[in-house]
Amino acid sequence: MQKVAKTLMVQGTTSDAGKSTLVAGLCRVLAKKGHKVAPFKPQNMALNSAVTEDGGEIGRAQALQAVAAEQPLRIDFNPILLKPSSDRRAQVIVHGKALTTLEASEFWGKQGLNYKAKAMKAVLESYNRLTSEFDYVVVEGAGSPAEINLREGDIANMGFAEAADCPVIIIADIDKGGVFAHLVGTLALLSESEQARVKGFVINRFRGDISLLQSGLDWLEEYTGKPVLGVLPYLDGLHLDAEDAIPQHQIQKQPTKLKVVVIVLPRISNHTDFEPLRLHPDVEFNYARLTDDPNRYKADLIILPGSKNVIEDLRALKLSKWQAAIQKHLRYGGKLIGICGGYQMLGQDIADQFAVEGSITHETGLGYLPITTKLNPVKHLKNVTGHLILEQDKVEVKGYEIHCGESEYTESCQHAIELECDSSVKVDGVISSDNQTLATYVHGLFDKPESLKLLLKWTGLKTEQTIDIFEIREQQIERLADVLSKHCDIKQVYDLPA
Repeated sequence: MQKVAKTLMVQGTTSDAGKSTLVAGLCRVLAKKGHKVAPFKPQNMALNSAVTEDGGEIGRAQALQAVAAEQPLRIDFNPILLKPSSDRRAQVIVHGKALTTLEASEFWGKQGLNYKAKAMKAVLESYNRLTSEFDYVVVEGAGSPAEINLREGDIANMGFAEAADCPVIIIADIDKGGVFAHLVGTLALLSESEQARVKGFVINRFRGDISLLQSGLDWLEEYTGKPVLGVLPYLDGLHLDAEDAIPQHQIQKQPTKLKVVVIVLPRISNHTDFEPLRLHPDVEFNYARLTDDPNRYKADLIILPGSKNVIEDLRALKLSKWQAAIQKHLRYGGKLIGICGGYQMLGQDIADQFAVEGSITHETGLGYLPITTKLNPVKHLKNVTGHLILEQDKVEVKGYEIHCGESEYTESCQHAIELECDSSVKVDGVISSDNQTLATYVHGLFDKPESLKLLLKWTGLKTEQTIDIFEIREQQIERLADVLSKHCDIKQVYDLPA
């Protein structure tokens, strides 16, 4: 008899209600109980992504959930990924591969129903593969299931739950306020069959004495007929990979020795690259928006991050005060790093003759590095290992490449990284002749403690402090699993997908 996994879906009353975190925690709880568990998100819209072992691209949240489930990354964990390149355009990634760029109306409006039917077919193909291989599949919804304008042809929330015939938990963030209205209103806007498959609620980010909330919980259960399965406390300092939102809170530290600024481009992508810097005790770390006054930061190191729309983001940078600020920063001896899209911006020019990212076909770069870039429809996706080489030092680096552009060197130069490619070595990136600017296509540049330490040394900071982002991630997942076990009725949740 073919194996069929038990499935449970987590939906939220709003975006950022805690769906991703709850799924990650449940994956680890189930994995620790000896089950083979898979995370799953039918459709995701996010600019932070990861490269899978089977050579595709999935959302960063599903990559984190795979780590929590103790499973290698695979495309089936997130079969549909939408990466916005503007307010009206998004790159559509199906089973890990970018297909095309569509106008938002083409997949959300009436004419989008054909897309949604094809997308649901891809979603169910991945889901069926997972249910035949795993004991449990823990599914994450997207946004809210009560978005009336998105209900027809839905593949992300109740549309999937109905197709898969799986039970649903709804989570709400009490820290936002109005938690009972969120839960009751969401339930009320569901159809009768959808309401029936909601098996209970989880309240997230509660602060204070739980006894003060009890009367509200009792009312909610009586009014809806649904149990409250858990009230999760506000976890201060929980450091897990963000799906999309830029972290807003500052980490309290002792006096720091290095000031780092990451420029928040309009279509910034993969900002999770910078978590090791943000967490480092010797680093004062800030995200700076293009509208911010550069003079308030006084950075030692400025970083240009990845971008989903390099040319438009480059134009936005030029229109801000930050172009002049970068010039001044370098004149005064500051350091500058560009990663992926930021690397391309630092070159001589960028061409997009196939309209991969938008309608603008060419833009002159900032001119700091001897490269030219051509964007093409075939995305480069690869996990990489190699060595970072700075001055006389050489340390291991491990990360991934995820870009549509190919860059050519216009003159001989010093390369930042040597990558291992089968039996050969491939050079990547550039270090400027004045040793002030470094750029590369490799994401994860700061992840390994050895490469982080060497990069900080390159900026002028000699420190014995180390940050191991892999170890931190593991500690935080374990912390989350322990909290779920203590504050959530795990047995009742555990038995729901019967």
